[in-house]
Amino acid sequence: MTNYDCKNLEAFHGVMVFCEQRDGVVNPTSFELLSEGRKLADDLGEELCGLLLGGDVQGLAKQLGGYGADKVYVCESPLLEPYTTDAYTKVLCDAVQELKPSIVLIGATNIGRDLGPRCAARLHTGLTADVTHLDIDTAKYIDFLNETSTIDTSKGKWDMEDKGLKMTRPAFGGHLMATIICPRFRPQMSTVRPGVMQCAEFDEAKANACEVVPLTVALEETDIHTKVVEVVREMKETVDLLGAEVIVSVGFGISKDVEKGIALAQELADALGGVVGASRAVTDAGWLPSDRQVGQTGKTVRPRIYVALGISGAIQHKAGMQDSEYIIAVNTNSDAPIFEGADYAIVGDLFDVVPTMVAALKEKK
Repeated sequence: MTNYDCKNLEAFHGVMVFCEQRDGVVNPTSFELLSEGRKLADDLGEELCGLLLGGDVQGLAKQLGGYGADKVYVCESPLLEPYTTDAYTKVLCDAVQELKPSIVLIGATNIGRDLGPRCAARLHTGLTADVTHLDIDTAKYIDFLNETSTIDTSKGKWDMEDKGLKMTRPAFGGHLMATIICPRFRPQMSTVRPGVMQCAEFDEAKANACEVVPLTVALEETDIHTKVVEVVREMKETVDLLGAEVIVSVGFGISKDVEKGIALAQELADALGGVVGASRAVTDAGWLPSDRQVGQTGKTVRPRIYVALGISGAIQHKAGMQDSEYIIAVNTNSDAPIFEGADYAIVGDLFDVVPTMVAALKEKK
């Protein structure tokens, strides 16, 4: 569009969430982003909209309102099913150029990680990838820093009227947290890690009140330079850390007998009706696959019960599990950082403690 100017900051308003769907099912990450987008839009005093693309997706639109969207724009075309980078990039960029949202949020899924950078480059703006925290309000951002960092915020010079998006993500392998801003271009874009944003409860009244708006964009077969010939779904054994009620995670404390340590964790997880997770040290060592990793560079989880076995409690790991309802930590070091946020702290060798826990659980049953 000739009137699109990414440097004209005053022309951009509101928050847009790209709502990913596959085979007619909305990705749960979209609900998380709408919930977070609602908070950002409220801080700005502006509108939150969802953007839904696909072949036949009109029927999915209303439910997005139940998680906070004021309005959902729907673009349907046979060329949008299945997903292709070319088609989705063109439609999303055309939508941004027409609607001019100040903020665009995309889930850091396989599709989002492909789509986000391509759109940002075409729109001539920045993209912060794999974001774990978002803020508009400066006072809330300062509170976040006070809770999660060692920065002395009292010595900083803060612009309390700043309404720019503050996008925080792990850097340098998760050893640092970096906050990135995009002060000169619009929209401000982020891909957001699945599971890190708290999903709001579905609100039927909001769903019914949500306005669904058909969006017409020019999309031709010539715009798409690749063709999906076949979709092959590979079945492999994975665990659902994000949806688990109970997670038993192991750390470097299992190093003296890795096989036995993992077996004990699995036995405890089975007794509690949960799954086994791991710290980064364990996945880096290759003792468990990377899809089991909990932490800033892994998955952010919120189970009802989180058991940390032999995990020291580095800040990167704690950031990924600190919102668990109950945290039980087992470590031989009484000064281990993991105990700081634990509801129950057990000082002892996990190889001695876990069999006792399992026996007690079996006896109770």
